[in-house]
Amino acid sequence: MASSRDRQRKLARAKLDRQLARRAAAAKRRRQIQAGVGAAVVLALIVAGSAWALGAFDSEPKKQAAEDTCLWTPQDATANTNLKDVGTPPTTGLPTAGTRTMTVTTNQGGPITADLDLAAAPCGAASISFLAGKSFYDNTKCHEITTEGALRCGDPSGSGIGGPAYSFYNENVPTAPEASPSASPAPAQPPAYPKGTVAMIGNPPGSNGSQFLIFFKDFNPPTPGYTVVGKVTGGLDVVEKIGALPTVDNGSGAKVKPKTDVVIQSLTVGQPNAAQAATSAPAASPSAG
Repeated sequence: MASSRDRQRKLARAKLDRQLARRAAAAKRRRQIQAGVGAAVVLALIVAGSAWALGAFDSEPKKQAAEDTCLWTPQDATANTNLKDVGTPPTTGLPTAGTRTMTVTTNQGGPITADLDLAAAPCGAASISFLAGKSFYDNTKCHEITTEGALRCGDPSGSGIGGPAYSFYNENVPTAPEASPSASPAPAQPPAYPKGTVAMIGNPPGSNGSQFLIFFKDFNPPTPGYTVVGKVTGGLDVVEKIGALPTVDNGSGAKVKPKTDVVIQSLTVGQPNAAQAATSAPAASPSAG
């Protein structure tokens, strides 16, 4: 009898366990269904709220904000009286493909023409174009013939620390030359700044504004630091002629000031050219004066 009662108790216990398990499973399913419905409702509310915020329910859809192409850092023209405040270029809607032709006429001859590379240096090209439209460069001196083999222009004050009342960071700086194995000679590598290169130069370095270099010699520093903004396409012989002018002390002990004034009579920049920037070497053209 005892064994029979034990067996009955075990069977009843097993039946109860099965019932409890079924009830727990059913409760779990209900919770899952409720959670799924709740999540769907929350998701629907989030989607609807996002759509409303983005103007999906407006009578006229909102235009997506344009992304900044360039950022211009304000400079204090009262602290540095060599700066000339003519405003700031736009930050959006700037061309980022093709080229723009820069034309420079000097008292030493010209014109000197260069293609500004809108894809590789959109901010440098935008700055020069903006300032040219303000006649910023007209009747200013190229105040240095640098020891690196370049004509330095674009500072109305001629001090080397002048420019507009904004600055922008470097872009399109060439990479440093690759080191060759000691057991073999270095392979021929093109210079970082070939003759005819137009590059931005700032003071301090990396803080660009209006000043630029036009190289009349190849320059290949161990660590390049200038933004390449374009290259000469005509009048390179004029740049070379200016580069051969005698120089005198600029007042700081550096013999880099042209003995004969080199004056930019006008600097203009044309409209963007949709064609891709050319990659051929800079070419020289006959001097106009």
